[in-house]
Amino acid sequence: MKKHNWLIFILLMATLLSNSQSIIQESPDKSYSIEIFIENQVKISVYHVDSELIHDMIIACSVDEYDIDYSKYKIRKEEQITLIVEDPVPVKFAEQEVIYSQLLIEFSNKVQLELLLGDEGFAYRWLFNFKNDIFINDEILEFQLNDKDLVYFPKETTMTSHYERLYVKKELSEIDSKEFCSLPVLFQKQSGNNVFFSEADLYDYPCLFLEKQNESNSFKAIFPKVVLEIEANENGADRNQTITKEANYISATKGKRSLPWRVFGLAKDDKQLAMNNMVYQLSSPLKLEDTKWIKPGKVAWDWWNANNIIGVDFESGINNETYKYYIDFASEYGLEYIILDEGWSKTTTNILECQKDINVEELVKYGQEKNVGIILWTLWGPLDEKMDEAMSLYESWGVKGVKVDFMQRADQYMVNYYERVAQTAAKHHLLVDYHGAFKPAGLRRAYPNVLNYEGLKGLENVKWSKIMTPEHNLTLPFIRMAAGPMDYTPGAMDNAHEEYFNIRWNRPMSMGTRCHQVAMYVIYESPLQMLCDNPSNYYREKESTQFISQIPTTWDETIVLEAKVGSYILMARRNGNNWYLGGMTVEEQEFEIELDFLENASYQVEIMQDGINSDKNAQDYKHISTSIESSEKIQVKMHKGGGYIAILKKEK
Repeated sequence: MKKHNWLIFILLMATLLSNSQSIIQESPDKSYSIEIFIENQVKISVYHVDSELIHDMIIACSVDEYDIDYSKYKIRKEEQITLIVEDPVPVKFAEQEVIYSQLLIEFSNKVQLELLLGDEGFAYRWLFNFKNDIFINDEILEFQLNDKDLVYFPKETTMTSHYERLYVKKELSEIDSKEFCSLPVLFQKQSGNNVFFSEADLYDYPCLFLEKQNESNSFKAIFPKVVLEIEANENGADRNQTITKEANYISATKGKRSLPWRVFGLAKDDKQLAMNNMVYQLSSPLKLEDTKWIKPGKVAWDWWNANNIIGVDFESGINNETYKYYIDFASEYGLEYIILDEGWSKTTTNILECQKDINVEELVKYGQEKNVGIILWTLWGPLDEKMDEAMSLYESWGVKGVKVDFMQRADQYMVNYYERVAQTAAKHHLLVDYHGAFKPAGLRRAYPNVLNYEGLKGLENVKWSKIMTPEHNLTLPFIRMAAGPMDYTPGAMDNAHEEYFNIRWNRPMSMGTRCHQVAMYVIYESPLQMLCDNPSNYYREKESTQFISQIPTTWDETIVLEAKVGSYILMARRNGNNWYLGGMTVEEQEFEIELDFLENASYQVEIMQDGINSDKNAQDYKHISTSIESSEKIQVKMHKGGGYIAILKKEK
């Protein structure tokens, strides 16, 4: 008998020998199983073959004064379902067909529990059918792991946060009681299995955080309460708030609804982990009738480089002359957009008027002549107060999108704010980039005009710290990116290894090689992808800029070829008929790659790879143009903090 069958046999025997009630569910490929144990509460254990991944996860809900009797239940549905998931702005896949084992358990005519188990993970959510609106007091989720298991822990000190965290690798026993983190978070079992945890289909409900419990290796869900009163913070009163009064419940909401999915991505190896797409798969489908106007693309960005352009006959800064220079640059290299970050408006709170040196309508007209669109930055608060008025005005100006910043909260009101922005922006044909934001949780599936989220430590941090190491960069594809697109803002042209790196506010640099930066345009998913450096530097580094300009921002297909969390990744992505290889590493790596994902044909190949001296001078790279047969292999060599990029186009 196979080990997996022995496991099922043991679980069934344990059920027969006890008074408890237990249900076994298997994934379609039989590699994963869950045991649902129901008595006076619901417990779930998750297994991979004969290895336990999660032990006795306790789940429950507290709704008003309603008392859920978990001992009384019936199975309403048990079947396999197939989801056809299409993405009009494809980040990983243009289309996926995924199969889940579905189980629906009814505790009363008012409360049901839905569980899905697939080949890449497990998820559950609560379904309510109350006649009237309800107050949700709390949602209980507590699960246990082993003390030697590892966690990449994005520690928070307050739920009022920009959610920009390092994924610090620790053993569970090293995390103190009551320390908590935002999502997503990654656990690595001693068995080698990965457990990625986040949430999907988040609407009208607060974000979930995980807190370590006393004297144990268990984690408990905690939530921000409903906010009743706020006041401006003396430090940055235009953007920072202090919550002065909260309710004793986490959500006041409709009685007929589903709660967010609790998503556990399961991966037997790190390659599978980087392919996980469950957050998107399990979120509400498209709510817009027309998406043809939504145009992803690359953006020339002003703030990171402090408008530090040279070789011009005007004073650079926040003025029309500088932004016309950006438009000229974007037009020359086929970039779809430029962004006007903080400073374009009369004040940060008056977002309906331009400051004296900026005329947005004039810039829009100039950009239209050169096929370059304009995106405007705004604080979330002023936009909240005059949302439809502001977006109507921006639409009348011909603006293409908004970058909304400094949300800093994750309570029910703020989650609803994200949807209101998406809805209103769509009504006015505006794209959305959420900065100073919590992680993606599926909103963009319903509103694909939402192209990007920050919610991570991105390249802006090099302006004031030395924490943006290649190792940090190599955690992102496996953790934060599994939740959705990320506004990391790559593209630095001044590159150095850690020992030569300097903090410079107005002329920032990046850590790692030039190819490490360029590879981010393939590795990092971002339908609205920034070019962070200033146009003068891109003109100076014309070869690198031309290469970047060829890389699309959406992907019809994704294959992870080699991967190890925090160490290296090598992936192949397809856009249309062209394939793009991207690699990033911390230490020196060398791979031989078979091209069996290509059609049987000859291909023109353009390569940027670490130069022979890039281990000494991080800006050294080699640019190669050649041809190759799909039956051949590609040799990929990356230096420390290095990268690799190849563009493969089928010969006609």
